[in-house]
Amino acid sequence: MLVRDESKRVVDGLQAFAATLVPGGAAVRDVRRLSGGASQQTWAFEVDAGAQTWPLILRRAADATGERAMGSAGLAAEAQLIEVARAGGVPVPGVRHVLRASDGLGDGFIMDRIEGETLGRRIVREARLTDARHVLAYQCGAALARIHRLPVNGLPPLRRADACAELDFQIEIHRGHGTPRPVFEIAFQWLRAHAPADMDMPALVHGDYRNGNLIVGEEGLRAVLDWELAHLGDPMEDLGWMCVRSWRFGNGQLPVGGFGTREQLLEGYASEGGVVDVDRVRWWEVMGSLKWGVICGTMLQAWRSGRERDVEKAVIGRRASEAESDLLALLAPEGEA
Repeated sequence: MLVRDESKRVVDGLQAFAATLVPGGAAVRDVRRLSGGASQQTWAFEVDAGAQTWPLILRRAADATGERAMGSAGLAAEAQLIEVARAGGVPVPGVRHVLRASDGLGDGFIMDRIEGETLGRRIVREARLTDARHVLAYQCGAALARIHRLPVNGLPPLRRADACAELDFQIEIHRGHGTPRPVFEIAFQWLRAHAPADMDMPALVHGDYRNGNLIVGEEGLRAVLDWELAHLGDPMEDLGWMCVRSWRFGNGQLPVGGFGTREQLLEGYASEGGVVDVDRVRWWEVMGSLKWGVICGTMLQAWRSGRERDVEKAVIGRRASEAESDLLALLAPEGEA
């Protein structure tokens, strides 16, 4: 009953301002909530406008509170960032409308729906995307360099997260869970000992740039999604996060999303003027593996507390053990674990 009530609320809300979304917009139809979206809701729908139908996406705030909301820029800021990125040549969907209180749908925005594959496992395995995988890592590197060179003046208010600040942030969250994880403690020590200096001039960091937050077609990268964790900091963070093993979807021999090599990613990054610091990238890859483990623990805590009863949160929570394994693989070869 609650699911039906929510769906009706979304349909009615979208219908109320359909005419403002597209020229001649009339009936809203085929409204459905998409799978995924552990942090935010994603709804697909269409607006009929005479002889033309416009496919759109509603990105809407889920009931995420506490730790999981702490690092978010907010959906209004995310919509603004997408428009800034679009002006800077980054492939992103166009934003049509930012929700207002009078719309009755909470926080969020509506954007164009770009056709293509978003599921990481399919991007790694689908035969129809074979040609795309040959160029995708390079394209991801090039798009990422465009993000990092965007002027930070004029951006919405964003948190700053340099290396040590991010480490302290993750330690605080993990310790709040009350779950002892010795491998995490080893990683905390390694990261503290090897932390790079803060950036003199921080860049815009996407914050969740990975396989699973991309739209991919037969020709390769079509759009970069999910900007909710954007912040100011070290651009090498995005490169390290892209290489975290959890985003390879079972194809571990290809470190960039399970579809490409580090060399391809960095070549694409350099093609758009990006400058790489390999040591900093490696530090952020270790941090990314740890961060994903902490996020998994946060999902589990949200489920245990009753704040979010979606079973997906409990399932994701179990993956903290995978992060422990990944951290040992990263640290043990150096004899520092």
